[in-house]
Amino acid sequence: MSHPENKDQVVSFYDQFAEKQEKTGINSRHLSILDKVKLAGLQSDHKILEVGCGIGTVSHLLATQVPKGKVLAVDISPESIEKAKLLWKRQKNLSFEVSDMSDFNKPGETFDFFVFPDVLEHIPVDQHFRLFQHIQKHSHSDSVIFIHIPAPRYLQWMIENEPEKLQVIDQPLDSGDLIKNITANGFFLDKMETYSLFFEEKDYQYFVFRAAKPLHKSTPKNKWAVLKERIRIRLKYGLPNK
Repeated sequence: MSHPENKDQVVSFYDQFAEKQEKTGINSRHLSILDKVKLAGLQSDHKILEVGCGIGTVSHLLATQVPKGKVLAVDISPESIEKAKLLWKRQKNLSFEVSDMSDFNKPGETFDFFVFPDVLEHIPVDQHFRLFQHIQKHSHSDSVIFIHIPAPRYLQWMIENEPEKLQVIDQPLDSGDLIKNITANGFFLDKMETYSLFFEEKDYQYFVFRAAKPLHKSTPKNKWAVLKERIRIRLKYGLPNK
């Protein structure tokens, strides 16, 4: 969903970037994304829409975890999609399409998971709201959005110190704005964490959003579980048990 006047430049960049991705292969970031998507509740029969798939490295990993489901992966770069189709042609539950999401429309089709593997920082912020409108149209009452991005503070450091390593659009994302755009489109923030992946300075963030279906009941936790946790904290910090 790049600006129209920049779209050719963006496509050209990622067409060339595809060759670099192919040489890199599966790295720690890809595996971390897979692990966190699984922890967010991915099931073997789920349908996934992955946005910004590149040559399909994460797509391939996700597809291995949904043998009874399927993965549809999209990217703005035709060259990336062609490489992905060749690389992963043996995975029958994995398909690829060229799309920048501005034209994405699958009437009547919904997905269980929407995965954004380090792509939102490359999409102009003023297009995020419309992007998540498209996501909402293809979601259901139990859908999950998983987002992985560079931590804004770390990306700002990269911009100031190592700009040659960045992509054609690489912007630090304000967490508040991101949350606002997604919650305005029918989801709530379930989890957010900033963590260290390649560097000690906490270089990545991930978010888990779930469809904001209304609550119809309030279920108390088991009282013994609550008591056990209370005792654990008291013991940990040497507090009197009163």
